[in-house]
Amino acid sequence: MYTKIKVSHESPLQLMPKSRNYNDYDYALVHLFETHPAYYEFFKESLKLGREVLLDNSIFELGTAFDSTKFYNYVVDLQPSYYVVPDVLEDCKGTINSFQRWLGNHNFEPIKHIPKIGVIQGKTFEELVECYKFMSHYADYIAISFDYSYYQISALGGTKLERMCNGRIKLIDDFVKEGVWNYDKPHHLLGCSLPNEFKHYTEKFLYNSIRSIDTSNPVVAGLHNIRYIDGVGLVDKLSIKLCDLIDYLPTDVNETNVMYNVSQFRTINNL
Repeated sequence: MYTKIKVSHESPLQLMPKSRNYNDYDYALVHLFETHPAYYEFFKESLKLGREVLLDNSIFELGTAFDSTKFYNYVVDLQPSYYVVPDVLEDCKGTINSFQRWLGNHNFEPIKHIPKIGVIQGKTFEELVECYKFMSHYADYIAISFDYSYYQISALGGTKLERMCNGRIKLIDDFVKEGVWNYDKPHHLLGCSLPNEFKHYTEKFLYNSIRSIDTSNPVVAGLHNIRYIDGVGLVDKLSIKLCDLIDYLPTDVNETNVMYNVSQFRTINNL
């Protein structure tokens, strides 16, 4: 039986309590814990409410993973449902080494029981396969990013965003064709370029191995009063990260557009 993919849209502080109504789980960016205590408390409260919380190492937002020791301390204190082990952008060897160091330094109580998410990284198909096979063996949960530069040479599309969108679809398809894909491990899809990508993952051949996705796309667009096109979503994307809008105070119009977009996101992708 097919289980729908869990969705989470990062949102500004003002909308986060309401986000529990449109998010299946809560997605936390660790670097905001230090600057926004209320943000941190939101996720502690979510866990008390019995919600899943996925703690990310903020590498997309920072360019490099958040300080490993501080990150470990937050994992210990928060006790999230899952956490993303520090990785290195587009660096297969660096990411594997980082994961191994984490296992050597932090794979013990009081966090040993928390499932570890390993992000695959690399610049070529061979590197992505190597990293995937490593994570398939050592991680509890495998994550695949939306913006590898590899997509620009591996996929068709008239724009960079289209190649990103088609690139991840093709990468997953190639993993399946090559016998690399591990159906026994849950997978998380990090971010998105174009919001109609995810309808391609409800095919039966993937069954329940893609478990979750996160993207702030419908929220960022809504905050800028950009409404999704019915049945399509967006054909372009604002180059703004939600973390930079964390203190944004939405107007009633902003909020209406956000709610419309998150509803359309699910409709477009059969989620």
